[in-house]
Amino acid sequence: MAGKKELQEQRVRGYFIAATKEILKSEGLKSVSVRNIADRAGYSFASLYNYFKDAKDLVFLCVHDFRAECIAYAQERAQKQTLGARHLKAVTLAYMEYFIQYPGIYELFFNEKLSDISGSGDTTQLVVSLLEDLTTADWQQLVAQGIISGKEAAFRKEALLAGTTGILALYLNRRYPATYEDFLHKAKHFIDQQLK
Repeated sequence: MAGKKELQEQRVRGYFIAATKEILKSEGLKSVSVRNIADRAGYSFASLYNYFKDAKDLVFLCVHDFRAECIAYAQERAQKQTLGARHLKAVTLAYMEYFIQYPGIYELFFNEKLSDISGSGDTTQLVVSLLEDLTTADWQQLVAQGIISGKEAAFRKEALLAGTTGILALYLNRRYPATYEDFLHKAKHFIDQQLK
């Protein structure tokens, strides 16, 4: 059983993480600083250093949390579909919807320099493997059904990551296409093309 001091430390760490997540979601990485995090958490900036090496440590933890949030969101949205093409389409659309809802997280995952997020290459793998982790069972099902070959599935999996990232970038950064409905139409069409 955790002692009173350990519980207090966990609680304070949680405040700092929650404050960082709020800043990232609402203002983006450019607004993340030790002072801003501490102010939002209700503590002095010096006390942050009692729990974390620097703001990058907090951002890296937030990447983990946002990744888990995205997975939970996409899985919940696609849970009624059976594995295979329909589930893959539903989970991929939900993955994209998550980033539409939280453009600051898209920015963090796909536009920021990794050196601004953490000092390790772990961040790259966390971000790049997200869509793959959501869809691997679907691709395996398509291969098992003989719909596509393993080699073709690997290629299409990569194309899906590149394509969804690009479609999201155009919509979030350039408002192309101009409406969400047009965005959904293009996204669905692109996903369908990967499943042919």
